[in-house]
Amino acid sequence: MNLRSKTYILLLSTTLLLLLACQQPSDMAKITRVIDGDTIVIEGEYHVRYIGIDTPEANEFYYSEAKQANKRLVEGKKVKLEKDISDQDKYGRELRYVDVDDTFVNAELVRQGYAYAQAYPPDTKYQVYLEAMEIEARQAKRGIWKQK
Repeated sequence: MNLRSKTYILLLSTTLLLLLACQQPSDMAKITRVIDGDTIVIEGEYHVRYIGIDTPEANEFYYSEAKQANKRLVEGKKVKLEKDISDQDKYGRELRYVDVDDTFVNAELVRQGYAYAQAYPPDTKYQVYLEAMEIEARQAKRGIWKQK
């Protein structure tokens, strides 16, 4: 990774940290079930779809790995949920950024190579950061990028 890429990622990381520090308190919820790599169920049986990422579907390469990674990160834990612009998608799932402990789950799945950064306007608050995490995963040939 060249100096320009490192500077870009450092700038994005700093911006994200500043945004997180300035945000209003978010909703907290306990995860009751992990559906797949980018969808969870929280108490109250609400389905939550992670914003800004996309993981392989059940019939696609790396589906099981993405689902297991999501389970390791969030299953049974209390998480912080952050809304962007839209409240729900066309399937009625809540759209949220998810944090557990000090981990931004959406970004961590991308960084580890279990998810693609995928913009779904107008919900793009952290999209530049998520795309930087995808570049990092690609360059390091992590997860789904091992074969590509």
